Amino acid sequence: MSDNARNFWLERWNIGQIGFHQSAVNSRLQRFWPQLDVPAEKSVFVPLCGKTLDMHFLAACGHRVVGVEFSEIAVRAFFEEAGIACERHDDGSLPYFEGGAFRLYCGDFFALGRSDIGDVAAVYDRASLIALPPDTRPAYAQHLTELATSASAMLVLTILYDQNAVAGPPFSVPKDELQELYAADWEIETLEVDENPTMPPKFEGLKASETVHRLRAIG
Repeated sequence: MSDNARNFWLERWNIGQIGFHQSAVNSRLQRFWPQLDVPAEKSVFVPLCGKTLDMHFLAACGHRVVGVEFSEIAVRAFFEEAGIACERHDDGSLPYFEGGAFRLYCGDFFALGRSDIGDVAAVYDRASLIALPPDTRPAYAQHLTELATSASAMLVLTILYDQNAVAGPPFSVPKDELQELYAADWEIETLEVDENPTMPPKFEGLKASETVHRLRAIG
């Protein structure tokens, strides 16, 4: 990943400018996750996970959760705020913290290897793809597909707005781009389009929508 993208997100965590962090479990995850039919005992991968409470929901569904995040501040905060004891390990492609149902890697997503995440059954991407600039997204999608060869499904949330009117992140990701990124390996189905999503203040007055996609592995 580019130094600019990595440094941007590290700086946001360092100065505590994390308005993108949601204070509750994402309602769309709660409503649509059952439609992926992921067995409770299977693992789920959450790229660019931050300290999202969504991971607790996945764990409550019976899943082991594997995540990756640039910022060690975010990873430590996830465990501390949940009161979960964790241990740091350095025997993977990246250092990771493990505790309870969670293994969270610290570092560049692109440095993560297939053996690190293991045989995950699904991927949850609420704020990863839309956090990345356009020139990074093809490589991200390719690497994610290569990492998650055992996954049968993904739940992906995207937003759409006039990118010329407001600079990301979060970035606008049209459905035709999602097709270009994933259609070779995944069947893409739109589950919901919300024409009035809750957006950051800088989007005030701008028309936007949020879309929930279910991706199923081809073959």
